[in-house]
Amino acid sequence: MTTERPGDPRSDRESPVGKPVVRGDAAITGERAREAVQFDPNDPESLANAAETVRRFSENTAGAEDNIYMLRGAAACAALVRGEGSYKAAAERAGGEASVAFIRKWARVHDLPQAVRRHVAMGHIAPTAAKHIARVAGDARFQLAWATVDNDLTVREVRAIASAINDGATPEEALASHGVTAGELTVRLPVESYRELRREAAFEGVSPGEIVDRALTEYFG
Repeated sequence: MTTERPGDPRSDRESPVGKPVVRGDAAITGERAREAVQFDPNDPESLANAAETVRRFSENTAGAEDNIYMLRGAAACAALVRGEGSYKAAAERAGGEASVAFIRKWARVHDLPQAVRRHVAMGHIAPTAAKHIARVAGDARFQLAWATVDNDLTVREVRAIASAINDGATPEEALASHGVTAGELTVRLPVESYRELRREAAFEGVSPGEIVDRALTEYFG
């Protein structure tokens, strides 16, 4: 069962650049959605704007706690790489403190699935933690991202778990080493739903989680 919505890029593909889908969503960023900047790697003027944004982003730490600022920088990095054709060319175009390593890390943050970037924008995942989530591939990105949200993992823990996954551990093993049970989620239900769930589970002789899983499998279909 996939954890991406129809139309979203797969977790191992590049996310589109251009229209600021996350940064431009008022439901997430409020009034700041109007300030969202579009970067088009195929437009020379927009690409020049991306290069300037990347240069300022690499030299300015004043916005380090501003998740929207960081996502804008990440989008600019991704657009510049695609417009210039390589990390090296992007770094040369941006100039300043924008190194190949810097641009690669932040371009990968932009390439995280939209669902993950939404949690970054809402402040549930720190941008510095998102850089480490972006180091892993495929569905492991989702598992690490959701574990970060549900367990308040620190940036240091996210970095260690990402390293373990890249060294060959399964996401479940890497998370367990930090006391996290993959797939475990605490939810609050209306009393009526909770009562019926417990009653049905008792009649079937199964755990409530099994019934919830069945219902979700049908829902996501």
